[in-house]
Amino acid sequence: MSGQLTVSQLNEKANKIRQDIIRMLENAGSGHSAGPLGLADVLTALYFNIMNFRASQPEWPERDVFFLSNGHTVPVQYAAMAEAGFFEVDELMTLRKFGSRLQGHPERELLPGLENTSGPLGSGLSQAAGYAYSLQYLDDQKHRFVYCVTGDGELNEGNIWEAAMFAGKYKLSQLVVFVDRNNIQIDGTTEDIMPLEDLRGKWESFGWHVQEIDGHNIESIIDAASMARAITNKPSVVITHTIPGKGVDFMEYDYKWHGAPPNTEQAREALKKLRTLNGKITSGDEA
Repeated sequence: MSGQLTVSQLNEKANKIRQDIIRMLENAGSGHSAGPLGLADVLTALYFNIMNFRASQPEWPERDVFFLSNGHTVPVQYAAMAEAGFFEVDELMTLRKFGSRLQGHPERELLPGLENTSGPLGSGLSQAAGYAYSLQYLDDQKHRFVYCVTGDGELNEGNIWEAAMFAGKYKLSQLVVFVDRNNIQIDGTTEDIMPLEDLRGKWESFGWHVQEIDGHNIESIIDAASMARAITNKPSVVITHTIPGKGVDFMEYDYKWHGAPPNTEQAREALKKLRTLNGKITSGDEA
């Protein structure tokens, strides 16, 4: 990991990751835009500050592990991994291509550095909890942590709460979950489709330590992870309030971008907005 980056550098990295996501999705002609853009700050904090790993040794025994439960948001993970050195950035343009290592949902055996295969929603938290359960009973593994990202719409899945109950019972303090609370899912807002609130209360009732933060404030994300690692008697969840489509104003908050990629014209406009921070700075490169 690159723990020496400043907050300003981390924000620049997140912006670069968002630009990579737009290029990947445009080139693929399919995929999900809103979630990956909204998660860029969380994944940047994880891959460039929080997690302990060696990109040159994906199976390094001392590594922290990351499970992406809402696998359709994997473009953001691929972009972060490429920036972190797991593979060449140019390979990002193979997203969703036949024979590519970068499939539309992560496939663990295709790409070194992926810890789980994630397609059916709700399964990633069970995978992460199982891994954390194993670590808890190995005396020489107490320093390792398991990080998991879930979507808020994904919390409609019953096996999420089975895993939450399991983790609470066994006090899996090496498990840290980030819930992407962007308030949308594929066919509407979460509170219209299946209301989630009181979300904090739900997790607390399952025996979890809960924090709520701005999911676009990288300092807050890093601080929340530090607090979670300090909790030694229960699993931790960080409810990260994010904006779907973050950084591209015509995508922000619009659930219709949950499962849609930009076309060529939309991608050009999105990249312009990201490079100029939605017009706040002047960019000489509008291509």
